[in-house]
Amino acid sequence: MTAPSSPLDLLTLKDIEAARELLTGIVNPTPMIESKPVSDVIGRMALLKCENQQRAGSYKVRGAYTRISRLAPEERMRGVVAASAGNHAQGVALAAGLLGIESTVFMPEGAPLPKVTATKGYGASIEYAGTSVDDALEAAYAFAHRTGAILIHPFDHPDVIAGQGTVGLEILDQCPEVATIITAVGGGGLISGVAVAAKALRPDIRIVGVQASGAAAYPPSLAAGEPRRLPSGATIADGIAVMRPGDLPFAHVSAMVDEVVTVTDDELCTALLMLLERHKMVVEPAGGAAVAALLTGAHVPEPEGPVVAILSGGNIDPMLLLRVIEHGLASAGRFLRLAVRCGDRPGELARLLAEIAGQRANVVDVEHSRQSPRLNFGEVEVALSVETRGADHSAALISVLRASGYRVSLLADATP
Repeated sequence: MTAPSSPLDLLTLKDIEAARELLTGIVNPTPMIESKPVSDVIGRMALLKCENQQRAGSYKVRGAYTRISRLAPEERMRGVVAASAGNHAQGVALAAGLLGIESTVFMPEGAPLPKVTATKGYGASIEYAGTSVDDALEAAYAFAHRTGAILIHPFDHPDVIAGQGTVGLEILDQCPEVATIITAVGGGGLISGVAVAAKALRPDIRIVGVQASGAAAYPPSLAAGEPRRLPSGATIADGIAVMRPGDLPFAHVSAMVDEVVTVTDDELCTALLMLLERHKMVVEPAGGAAVAALLTGAHVPEPEGPVVAILSGGNIDPMLLLRVIEHGLASAGRFLRLAVRCGDRPGELARLLAEIAGQRANVVDVEHSRQSPRLNFGEVEVALSVETRGADHSAALISVLRASGYRVSLLADATP
């Protein structure tokens, strides 16, 4: 794949300010709220910049509209093409629709259905290619070469970076005393634009990027001094699962970003669950990466002063959200799956359930099996999903059951 022929000159504050003027009346200035749960963990004020409430559900429309609106009339007539797992797709489709331009979007197979549906709803034609954003981008380049459509790259273009950088200007407007800005990083467009704006106005602000550990291309690239491609990647955070940093964003990150850290999928699930429970915020895994880094200590903010975490997107498949909630509860010790062996006698199941009820735990579902070759004669295994109040309560429940004579194991670890 050939990278766009953009010069690697770094953007300036003037570029970001011009983009903000262009976007006036197009994007919504998103709210910023304090997060007491995160503040309590990091020991200073933590604020959430809610780009999950932006038009089309993420910050992406900022860069897409900036890029598309600057096309020459003859370029607009050729239409635009993009590649995305969802958020950039929606941003391009919305921006193109607002400007009356035909758009085609290549998405990887298995892209979240709500993102596909929303992209179609904004007027784009959808094509599928490969299993990753990189595969879809290859197909988009080929389509552009074949048809003459203008490729709207998700992160590797000055106009896109300038548009995303308007998030940084809003942060400084809303919290002039901010000490640290932390955000998810995929290809690097958002953090590049935010860094340009923030460092120009307040050179002392720390800029921190967060990647999913299963698809973290920036740490090895920064260590090598040039963009490096990951051989593979796997994470629930599809929005930042980019196997190679963009050339232009990499130049900005190298020059302006203070640190890039990683978080696991388990940590992302925990962060999303907290945002849902405590803030009533629906956030996708990529959108919660900054909060995950703060909650788990992957990043310790410095210097003293307010920390702003960008919630970069809220477009999550409801089915994935269900799994995230369950996994987040399990990670927090509030959802147990147990395998319990007991005698195959009348009343045994009722006695087991009474023991659990006595510990004030809630049984979600029960599966009763007496036919497994793992079981001894006259023995049954009961698989239970149980809600508890946390890790201590879960440990106490298991101890009580074992003290009552039951053979108990976590279901994932259950052995003959």
